[in-house]
Amino acid sequence: MTSAAAGHRPPVSTPAEAAFFSQLEALQQRNWPAGVPRAPIYPHGEIALTGYLRAWARERPDHRAIVFYGSELSYRELDDYSDRFAALLHAHGVRPGDRVAVMLGNCPQFHIAFYGILKLGAVHVPVNPLFKEQELVYELNDAGAQTLLVLDQLAPLALAVQARTGVRTVFVTGYRDLLPARPTLPVPDSIDTPRVVPPGTIDLMPALATCSAAPPQVAPDLDAVAALNYTGGTTGMPKGCVHTQRDMLYTAATGCTMSGMLAPDRHGAAPDEVSLNFMSMFWIAGENIGLIYPIFSGGTLVLLARWDPVGVMAAIERYRVRRTVMLVDNADELMNHADAGRYDLRSLAATRVSSFVKKVNPAFRRRWLALTGTVMAEGAWGMTETHTSDTFTTGMQEDDMDLKGQPVFVGIPMPGTRIKICDFDSGALLPPGQEGEIVVSTPSLLKGYWNKPEASAESIRGGWFHTGDIGVYDEQGYLHFLGRRKEMLKVKGMSVFPAEIEALLGQHPAVVGSGVIGREDAERGQVPVAFILLHPELAGTVTEAELTQWCRQNMATYKVPEIRFVSALPMTATGKVKKHELASQLD
Repeated sequence: MTSAAAGHRPPVSTPAEAAFFSQLEALQQRNWPAGVPRAPIYPHGEIALTGYLRAWARERPDHRAIVFYGSELSYRELDDYSDRFAALLHAHGVRPGDRVAVMLGNCPQFHIAFYGILKLGAVHVPVNPLFKEQELVYELNDAGAQTLLVLDQLAPLALAVQARTGVRTVFVTGYRDLLPARPTLPVPDSIDTPRVVPPGTIDLMPALATCSAAPPQVAPDLDAVAALNYTGGTTGMPKGCVHTQRDMLYTAATGCTMSGMLAPDRHGAAPDEVSLNFMSMFWIAGENIGLIYPIFSGGTLVLLARWDPVGVMAAIERYRVRRTVMLVDNADELMNHADAGRYDLRSLAATRVSSFVKKVNPAFRRRWLALTGTVMAEGAWGMTETHTSDTFTTGMQEDDMDLKGQPVFVGIPMPGTRIKICDFDSGALLPPGQEGEIVVSTPSLLKGYWNKPEASAESIRGGWFHTGDIGVYDEQGYLHFLGRRKEMLKVKGMSVFPAEIEALLGQHPAVVGSGVIGREDAERGQVPVAFILLHPELAGTVTEAELTQWCRQNMATYKVPEIRFVSALPMTATGKVKKHELASQLD
């Protein structure tokens, strides 16, 4: 079943813009890869994601929805568990529109929570499990969450900050709750730990087992706030991107259709459609790949708690995995692993990668093809604000065509999405071949930043989102992503925003001001470096090592910067740090 969403036409403001898109889209249609549908498929129509779960639970009740190191949840079981979680939340005072924070690593309980929250009409707030105190306090308070589901390993941190937040109810669960007695795959030591349920918390799985109340009957509203997906920003602390189930549904339909998970001649995924995910599901890409796509398509997800090359290879071989997504760095590590030749990886039909530290190149592609029989392809361009996956590259790898132009080749916009390239300063529309700002309008565009109307108005203008990213269309109508004009750094593939680090450093009593820039690093991609001006009266009370330790206590490990004290920061007349001058001080 196709949908009117395929015919969605983002706003066009001028005749020149209309002519531009007419020519561009005609060019893209001529270069559309053979066999790839030109419109998204909605197997059960435009209904809520929770409706998709219920539909598959009716049609494929015993079909495996999730496999977790050998433990399996069927569609019927996932539907029932999420019903119970909705009822449990309701019993503890959660109502439609209330925000429920979820601070978990990858485990089936994440799915139970996600779909239970949506069934209740509440708002899913994924929380980075790598957060430290200040970051956690900020996000819980910004979202206004009164309910938190947290991994047992992280419960001490959550309880330590609870009094500084509005959280009243804390549910706890652990990896052990759904690990099988006899795993079929190697289990990382980091997740095979004793269960801990601290006093004052509610043990999730026993609570679900004894919950006999029927879930409240809440009419699904595709346009109600369904999730706050937090993203770092260049003007301070992270912002919550307001997304709806309609956003998620469009992303699922286009992502699953364009990737080949849904063929025009079948209803949902084929019975052998098995995907593998180890990407963190608090992250928007992991949310799509792990939480949304498999359930929308009716396929089977093999879920791993974390990246582990041996675990990934063992999972592909045992469960005949057909699709996976990883970083180029992951693929490189896997290909170089001493055990790579011991596993049969040729069930793979598609491998999508993202280029952060390492980039896709012909040599990587040839080695991956020899090992797996499938072509390594760049996944897509997207961001949290657009719910990611705004372009697709399926079928564009012949003769390494996608690798011969400017990096990074990201293909053609999804059906229903429009992307234009504009001059950063004037906003003028730019023709193919000219670099400028990527400006996008899509059915999955955020509805605004939570509690930040000024930031929303600045970024979303006339239905178009101004990304700050640099891109260019080539003469064939393919989009290329050239980098981020914003200051965002990539540390081992994780997004790090200097303004966020600066905002956190500003909470230290001895810090007057700071400027954070990136230093290139062969192993980590980039490393944040903080140039810090101390208060004159407190300059002798803190050392660089002590401030580094403070950072480790208050921000995720990958964000912790190298500390360099300075006697002055180079400033503009308007009070901004001249970061290009700081760059000259890097060794």
